[in-house]
Amino acid sequence: MNAPETFLEARSAPALLFAHAASRGADTALRYKHLGLWRDISFAAYAQAVREAAAGFIALGLEAGARVAVIGENRREWLITDLAAQAAGGVTVGIYTTNAAKECAYILGHSDARIFVVENEEQLDKALETRDELPALKWIVVMDMKGLHDFSDPMVISWTDLLARGRAHEAAAPGVIEARIAALDAQATAILIYTSGTTGPPKGAMLSHRNIVWTARQLVDVFASHDEEDVVSFLPLSHIAERLLSSYLALTAGYRVHFVENVDAVTQNITEVSPTLLFAVPRIWEKYQSMILIRVKDGHWTKRAAFAAAYYLGRAYARARLDSGRPVPLHLRLGFALANLLVLAKLRKRLGFDRVRTAVSGAAAISPDVLRFYHALGVPLRQIYGQTEGSGPTSCHRGDIIDPANAGPPLPGVEVRIAADGEILVRGANVFQGYYRNPEATAETVTDGWLHSGDVGELDARGFLKITDRKKDLLITSGGKNVAPQPIENELKTSLYITDAILIGDGRNFITALIVIDEENVLKFAQDRKVQYTTYASLTETREVRELILAEVRRTNAGLARVEQIKRFTILPKKLLEEDGEVTPTMKVKRRAINRQFAELIEGMYRGEEGVGV
Repeated sequence: MNAPETFLEARSAPALLFAHAASRGADTALRYKHLGLWRDISFAAYAQAVREAAAGFIALGLEAGARVAVIGENRREWLITDLAAQAAGGVTVGIYTTNAAKECAYILGHSDARIFVVENEEQLDKALETRDELPALKWIVVMDMKGLHDFSDPMVISWTDLLARGRAHEAAAPGVIEARIAALDAQATAILIYTSGTTGPPKGAMLSHRNIVWTARQLVDVFASHDEEDVVSFLPLSHIAERLLSSYLALTAGYRVHFVENVDAVTQNITEVSPTLLFAVPRIWEKYQSMILIRVKDGHWTKRAAFAAAYYLGRAYARARLDSGRPVPLHLRLGFALANLLVLAKLRKRLGFDRVRTAVSGAAAISPDVLRFYHALGVPLRQIYGQTEGSGPTSCHRGDIIDPANAGPPLPGVEVRIAADGEILVRGANVFQGYYRNPEATAETVTDGWLHSGDVGELDARGFLKITDRKKDLLITSGGKNVAPQPIENELKTSLYITDAILIGDGRNFITALIVIDEENVLKFAQDRKVQYTTYASLTETREVRELILAEVRRTNAGLARVEQIKRFTILPKKLLEEDGEVTPTMKVKRRAINRQFAELIEGMYRGEEGVGV
């Protein structure tokens, strides 16, 4: 039997975990909340659970290269399943909890998953509904048996039973897990991540053990992460960003991961934990900004005045620090220090941002003004850019050099170049192996080792990467002018009253927009002004709300070239929902679906029959 890999020798995520368990087994690796109290799981206990689950999968017949699918909210069993599947020589396939039964069946069938680990009765029902269509699926493992104690099915076992089978199997075959981990090929596929599918069925991106470990090590250097970090896990683990943060980066740096109680407790749990490293998608940073400004607006006049003065100083300091490229003048440094002492530090404490050393926004572009807002509060927000096919990150701001107009330089060891048509090309050890069972899509995406990102951008003189938009999303007006919708949409979303904006104009003679209001803030606006409405849809049709959004659109238009300006807009009568196929699980808008679903409204705007003229 081969000796266990040391931390520096580790070629896989399970090997990293076992190395930590060997060197610092008593230290806390994971935390979760139970009965109102935070409970600790040590690296030793974490590794033991992974060992038992991996042996359990082997006992169920899992062979090297076979797939184990998992669906559930952020919890320790999810991470244990992922690492156990890899430790057993298998491949993990994450599925979003919001996927319907047919969507789950597509991924299970396409990946030929042999074992499906589900969180609870709700997720079990999806598997049972479609299992007759899945000949490769042999076992279903349920993490939480609440409501299922009287349920019996020869295909279904509990998580507790899986671990018991694992202990029995390892007792009969000592060293089986070490042998499987030692036999892992760094170039072999470790995980399949099915893309969100904004333009069609999801594709399974294959990431190798080397992809994962190499990328995590680069991120540790970029973030300067260490084993005393505290991280809150709340974004979907099926997405590469949260998987890196909660598992692979955590195992590389050795820091603590805290699982939120549920989606409704995210802000409360963040306040309780006070994380040092905080990653979120732009939608969450925008919602926090909106929450802060609304609460300030509702506060006593003395609090409003104090915040206004502190924010004025903070914004001046942030602009000088981020945009000038020169040392911040002494008077601004002193002014910010005073604002921080009297107001801003207390605000960050209330939010749970008081210990944030590294704040990161990713998965989509964030408005430069939103990034500046957080720096004005003393939160060092930076932007990271990448995609699943690049194992997550391609570029990221480092240290104190943060430019709101871009996403920083490429990661060490990652090459970026701009194609003749402006597309961002990426090469490095982070580039994926290809799409599972889809050689045609793989050939279109990777050429001579260069990943074609599908994004359009440019590199400045420092080598910092600026992303303009998705290549396929660029609007070309009937007059032949190119308009990048994403920066304009992001500017609109800086409004307290706008959650989403979708620009229309490809092949048209002017630009229009579909607007989704921020329900919470617009409702408050309406209540404060005693606006009469009965439903969400009727609220969007009131004169006061239309005038409110008109003012926001005009504010955005003021900073745009004439060809980019929005001439008409329509407030959508509903929120965009994942279950309606309008957004992905990470809240990216599915433009084709939106254009198709609201085709009549769009045509009405161009006929002058719908929407509001600007």
